[in-house]
Amino acid sequence: MKYWRDPLDLGAIQVSKGRVIIIEGRCKGCEFCVTYCPRNVIQMSKAFNIKGYHFPEVVDESMCVNCHFCESLCPEFAIFSVAIPEKN
Repeated sequence: MKYWRDPLDLGAIQVSKGRVIIIEGRCKGCEFCVTYCPRNVIQMSKAFNIKGYHFPEVVDESMCVNCHFCESLCPEFAIFSVAIPEKN
């Protein structure tokens, strides 16, 4: 991310990384997760789930910061994110 100035605590902040998990069978294709993802990590797939809806798929997992926003928006509890442990 580019800042107009460097924050004083830039070296101390660790940005968390996450992995998005999608339960395809629960999704009803509302697209809330895709529309409101702040990092554009997911998009709607061309495939259909067992209910006949298009479901989201992960585009770029490296961009996920594990904000849980997709998880909060999903009315069907079909998506969630988990933290990826940092490598030391």
